[in-house]
Amino acid sequence: MKIRFTKMHGLGNDFVVLDAVSQAIDLTPAQARFLADRHFGVGCDQILVVEKAMRPDADFRYRIFNADGGEVEQCGNGARCFVRFVHEKGLTRKTAIRVETRCGLIEPRLEDDGLVTVDMGVPRFEPSHVPFVAESDALVQPLRVGDATVEITALSMGNPHAVQAVANVDTAPVAEQGPLIENHPRFPQRVNAGFMQAVDRHAIRLRVYERGAGETLACGTGACAAVVAGIARGLLDSPVKVATRGGELAIAWDGPGQPVRMTGPAVSVFDSEIDI
Repeated sequence: MKIRFTKMHGLGNDFVVLDAVSQAIDLTPAQARFLADRHFGVGCDQILVVEKAMRPDADFRYRIFNADGGEVEQCGNGARCFVRFVHEKGLTRKTAIRVETRCGLIEPRLEDDGLVTVDMGVPRFEPSHVPFVAESDALVQPLRVGDATVEITALSMGNPHAVQAVANVDTAPVAEQGPLIENHPRFPQRVNAGFMQAVDRHAIRLRVYERGAGETLACGTGACAAVVAGIARGLLDSPVKVATRGGELAIAWDGPGQPVRMTGPAVSVFDSEIDI
């Protein structure tokens, strides 16, 4: 079966985007893994599937598959690519759309300067919403990782995150600790592991080991989670510039009960088709 696709990226976090509005697509996990394979397929961190909305208050439905073939709840960089894709492909004339995801509605908006702003929803710290097996009600929790104990803040941005503050992201043990945190038994649905270096009250550097994808050049929900954790811990003030290995995001959060707003680029690379 041949399918058309678009290769896109948000700060180097790259995607294969599929239009399931104009063509019939029902991916199996094996087909998703094939598309994501950088040697035998197209190559990407995640596959994004654009579908017709299933609820009346949404313009589209948005499904996300990680490189390992597993379907996940949310992807911030993908959300920015989503709104650029539907606009460029003529699926809508709206610059602001409402998109249905597994974790609820998000509202990405294409700005006049070409950047995309996404209302990422309200972050949740309750352990049951992450989910996370907490040892106390404390915002910062110890987590045994191999031979070390690290201090993390667990929260949900529609998907699970564990954020730790580090002195220097360049020397942080992302490759060693990332997979151990991702698969830690206290996170029953696995977790995205964030390593955050506070530069000043309005700037951080960030690396994220993503659930099901490994370390990526940028992680939109990871940037939101890191900023929220930093503000909640008294380390940061909104708005915050987040420097990732792929580029910079702007994150704003006004505090508990308020949504997180993320602004950054989304780039189309090429269009093609592949036999899956």
